[in-house]
Amino acid sequence: MREDKSLSERLGAKAVELGFAACGVARADAAPRTAGRLRQWLGEGMHGDMIWMEARAHHRESPAALWPEVRSVIALGMSYAPAADSLALAGEGEKGRISVYAQGADYHDVVKRALKALARWLIAETQDADVKVFVDTAPVMEKPLAEAAGLGWQGKHTNLVSRDHGSWLFLGAIYTTLDLVPDEAARDTCGSCDACQTACPTDAFPTPYRLDARRCISYLTIEHAGPIPLEFRAAMGNRIYGCDDCLAVCPWNKFAAAAQANKAFAPRAELAAPALADLLALDDAGFREVFAGSPIKRIGRDRMVRNCLIAAGNSGAAGLVEPIVGLLGDEAAVVRGAAVWALGRLDGGRFESERSTRLAGETDEVVRDEWALESPSPSGEGL
Repeated sequence: MREDKSLSERLGAKAVELGFAACGVARADAAPRTAGRLRQWLGEGMHGDMIWMEARAHHRESPAALWPEVRSVIALGMSYAPAADSLALAGEGEKGRISVYAQGADYHDVVKRALKALARWLIAETQDADVKVFVDTAPVMEKPLAEAAGLGWQGKHTNLVSRDHGSWLFLGAIYTTLDLVPDEAARDTCGSCDACQTACPTDAFPTPYRLDARRCISYLTIEHAGPIPLEFRAAMGNRIYGCDDCLAVCPWNKFAAAAQANKAFAPRAELAAPALADLLALDDAGFREVFAGSPIKRIGRDRMVRNCLIAAGNSGAAGLVEPIVGLLGDEAAVVRGAAVWALGRLDGGRFESERSTRLAGETDEVVRDEWALESPSPSGEGL
């Protein structure tokens, strides 16, 4: 059924009413390059440990592969533009840096609630629509679809860039059997700018528009479960959950007004500039309490403490030595190993002393390898 232009206009107005900053429509077959680019990226192993991307690649290749009945895709963006400089904590070693998007309410809950409300409105308006809503947890290629729907374009950092909202958009999608009037696809306006690539602390962009997730701090702190590879630890600085560097430097962010951001994503005080000493003291119960209602809760206590230990090792703060020593006997091997490295960075003498008493009793081979390293120094020798 072909719907008229007025429905699209009312749809956009309703989306704004529900808290979305951007709304557009694309045909279900409007992103034909997605399949080939995805297969190449997966074939080169750039997804790292994110096995689910490979396992359901056939569903990601096109909307119809996931739901054959889909005719149109409604792409939606919800702004989380920060009111403050997202790089402000870069030089504060005893504070942890949490990505802007994770400092407030869990976007999965906020965006999905609004998507469901919009889907219910659409069904009521048209009477004969079938719909499915998606936000980040299904095999949906939101960024190419959002580009096809005119919300923005995939920049050289591979994230969506909007003329109006910069790089600060959460994306969601509604698949529908309705044949809606499509919007004009967005045009790439990155030009010769390479600010995002230059800003990346771990050189995660082998070429423009291609991300090697295995080198990305967001991947390493969130998706990667094992020890952080040695070559990236110093570059992580005090980033403990995600990384905003490539987004924050995008020139298009000058048009992203914080006033347009959904208030649900306003930063919680305890997550805006958390003290590493406090986070290092968390047990499982404490972790769940601090990060209740936050997307951070999904990584679990052990991975977060691992990240905080790497940040502590980079801090140069002698006051963190004792909290680190307290974690050398942690039940989780990934925590013990990170604690070994962090101690060596901050206090070589204490590292040698603790090694002499702990190495013989260590049963985990990876942790034993950490003890076997020469005590690393903050300047990077031994990394």
